[in-house]
Amino acid sequence: MIEVDAILTGGTVATMNDDFELFAPGAVAVRDGLIEAVGPADQIASAYAADEVLDCGGCAVIPGLINAHTHASMTLLRGVADDLRLDVWLMGYMMPVEQEFVRPDFCWLGTQLACAEMIRSGTTCFADMYYYEEAVADAAAQAGVRAVCAETVLRYPTPDALSYDEGLAHTRDFIVRWKGHPLIMPAVGPHAPYTTTPDLLQACARLALEFDVPLHTHIAETAQEVEDHRTEYGMPMVPWVKKYGILEAKVIAAHCVHLDEGEMYTLLHHGVGVAHNPTSNLKLASGFAPIVRMLGMGLNVGIGTDGPASNNDLDMWEEMRLAALLAKGVTSDPTALPARQALAMATIGGARALHVGESVGSLESGKRADIAVVDLRRIHNTPRFERDRDALYAQLVYAAKGSDVRDVMCQGQWLMRARELLTLDAQALTADAASIARKIDMFLIQREESILSKLLAIGQVAQKKTFEVQVKVHLTDKEPVENLLSRPEVGILKPSLRRQYDTYFLFDDPYRSRLRYREDELLGDDGEVQDVFYRLTLITETKEREYARSVLLSRSRFDAPANRSLRFYREYFQPVAEVAVHKERRRYRIRYGGTDFAINLDQPLKPDLQGVYLEIKSRTWSRQDAELKAELIGELLGLLPVEEPELVKQEYVELAVAAEQPGEEQAP
Repeated sequence: MIEVDAILTGGTVATMNDDFELFAPGAVAVRDGLIEAVGPADQIASAYAADEVLDCGGCAVIPGLINAHTHASMTLLRGVADDLRLDVWLMGYMMPVEQEFVRPDFCWLGTQLACAEMIRSGTTCFADMYYYEEAVADAAAQAGVRAVCAETVLRYPTPDALSYDEGLAHTRDFIVRWKGHPLIMPAVGPHAPYTTTPDLLQACARLALEFDVPLHTHIAETAQEVEDHRTEYGMPMVPWVKKYGILEAKVIAAHCVHLDEGEMYTLLHHGVGVAHNPTSNLKLASGFAPIVRMLGMGLNVGIGTDGPASNNDLDMWEEMRLAALLAKGVTSDPTALPARQALAMATIGGARALHVGESVGSLESGKRADIAVVDLRRIHNTPRFERDRDALYAQLVYAAKGSDVRDVMCQGQWLMRARELLTLDAQALTADAASIARKIDMFLIQREESILSKLLAIGQVAQKKTFEVQVKVHLTDKEPVENLLSRPEVGILKPSLRRQYDTYFLFDDPYRSRLRYREDELLGDDGEVQDVFYRLTLITETKEREYARSVLLSRSRFDAPANRSLRFYREYFQPVAEVAVHKERRRYRIRYGGTDFAINLDQPLKPDLQGVYLEIKSRTWSRQDAELKAELIGELLGLLPVEEPELVKQEYVELAVAAEQPGEEQAP
């Protein structure tokens, strides 16, 4: 008899090896963290002995599940912002919160919380991509969970690096310190093509090749991302990253939702592993990855949950089931992606996608002892049919739940027995996570109170301190101005012709904020567009101070580059009203009497300002919005060729006064 450390016996053993061998009843013998033998229960009992023999009767014994793509630390951001598009969710909420809160202790706590959740649902290995990945690695190792940990590198500052050079240096140091660890495989994590540069991608590829470690990145997650990439670079995303050497490394490509046939063949040729994230792709409306085609080609496709902030859980049982059902629905073929193949994607397929298939992912002699025991005696798993041997896979994928996992072992160490966590204190983790959540809530509440704070969170903002006198006149004929400009004492310094497309976001906040998104086209003499500029300008309420024989008007103005779409800003800022103004502007910078002036001759193209006035005037406004209405009408004074300006002015004053009176509603 050969002595081993433990024998799991009496259950149905699903090996997930190349032949998909099943042993019922079967047994697994474990010694020194490795699988010593797998086979029929009676054969194992006759050849091996152990002090610990675990009865798995009524259970399935399967390889530990492999989460092929996640951001484990983001358990602490679960539920922060939901039901948003990916760009608004990521740039508007995740990244600002991360910049404020993500530190090594945050990542350590978030990963420990994630490991507790994953262990309880039978996951023993996960592929991570985040910041302070050394803290992630340490938290996973202490929990006893296997992890491929990719240090995130971006082209702009991150919570753990002021530049991508610093990020690469951190990554190199992390790899040197952790390479060879029995549970942790360090990796390089260039976030995505749209958040990196060619130089950065090349540097990441060189680093991964130098140390022979995986490279984990996001590829073609959304249609907008792919469209923007084609517009900017004139080629699909996969050939573009190939051009910069990325595919020479052991690549883990997350999502791959919007790929063409040629791109899939390129991934296959280079041995790229694909991480399919069905729940996240649905929640963010990213689309349906063509995984049936990928699998048919022979690509290694695993299943991932993505981060807990975009899923919002880490339950691989939900992902398996959804992956199988989505494949059937998208292809209109109920035979597409059968249950056995779905379970393979979550085990051996995931291991191969992470480039660790030689050591984990199946129950075979010589592999690491990463094992989950699933109780099939629960009411939702009843009854069981044994006529079809593949019925076990269907039961596991379509009926079983994460809560059915009874026991979990990783590298021969028990992480959970009889649903009790052995390496983590779930109660303490829950309390610490609640404390972090309160701080994040307060941060976001304070940020949401000010449009300026929200603007600062997503862009470089400069406050303009200028003093100017503006005179605005409605002209029925521009000829008098042009005659004045032709006089010899008027020096024209810099004339220009522009088309300006302005969208004003109006807010009913204490500062009476106005945010303008401007697309400014500079035209040549031939009328063709020479250049285009995009700007955001935040203007607060005008303040008026009266002095002897003069009135001083002042207001704060903040400028920021508009490097995202109008739709992004609309969804991020959520204005109470929106006005589009298009105009052609002939701008003259002049010098007269030793003083510089700017003269703008604007020809409104949209909208009909008279119509805007009438629309504002005709709406029914609540009393709390009456002041906003009054201000809108006030801003139109002097611009509108109305027949009775005094009547408009009188209504403006009456509304401003009415807004301060108690009551339920202000009539139009």
